[in-house]
Amino acid sequence: MKTMTCIQLGGACDKEFTADTFEEIAEMSKKHGMEMYQKGDKPHLEAMSKMQEMMKSPDAMKDWFDKKREVFDALPSN
Repeated sequence: MKTMTCIQLGGACDKEFTADTFEEIAEMSKKHGMEMYQKGDKPHLEAMSKMQEMMKSPDAMKDWFDKKREVFDALPSN
């Protein structure tokens, strides 16, 4: 198990996500982002806006995803 925060994943808060794989953590982060979107949380909305801009470029999104996976892989297990 490894832990990453919302901020480490491009978000806007210190909420922690713990999982065995990066894919699981990414899914948890996505769900959290959707919850914050529904609440109209301004810092998260700003972070999502930046992410949406990046998603316009498949290469940029792949690079971002690969770098976040590298951070996850380098983390010590809990």
